[in-house]
Amino acid sequence: MLDGSAAARVRLVVLDVDGVLTDNGVYIGAVAGERVEFKRFNIQDGLGLAVLRLAGLEVAVVSGRVSASTALRMKELGITEVVQDDGARKLPALRALLATRGLDWSALCYVGDDLADVPVMRRAGMPIAVQNAVPETKALARFVTERRGGDGAVREAIEMLLRARGEWDAAVQQYYRERGDDDDA
Repeated sequence: MLDGSAAARVRLVVLDVDGVLTDNGVYIGAVAGERVEFKRFNIQDGLGLAVLRLAGLEVAVVSGRVSASTALRMKELGITEVVQDDGARKLPALRALLATRGLDWSALCYVGDDLADVPVMRRAGMPIAVQNAVPETKALARFVTERRGGDGAVREAIEMLLRARGEWDAAVQQYYRERGDDDDA
């Protein structure tokens, strides 16, 4: 269970992509001589991100791999803050994200899985690791999901964060209201 006081300080949730939003698989091929890449994303993670934003939290992704598949999925989810750095230099990107919002590290919830995430997780107020994370990442986490990356781990982390803040039920009700599904049929 997450600490409610640390969860209450969170204003920005940042996710790694490969191994967190995906199952770490990358499918590469060619179509008409052009390189194509596919990744598998979990639909429940996407809905969880929508609920998270309804709760008033900002969402960003920071990936150590440049991928058109990632850009396409984030656009589909309405996530505009997308940093893809093929050198996996996540710390400078997160410093800039926090600075532009006037936030300190305690306001950051970061979900990661691998060595490139360690420098950020050492600083984040709410570091979370997915079940398939490397031991170095899990050791820094305040919470380790039961689900693997790409298999609903992000949704699990979001639900745990919002429940620790006492906001899950209200955000879900807001989701229903926005869909017009809140009648008492």
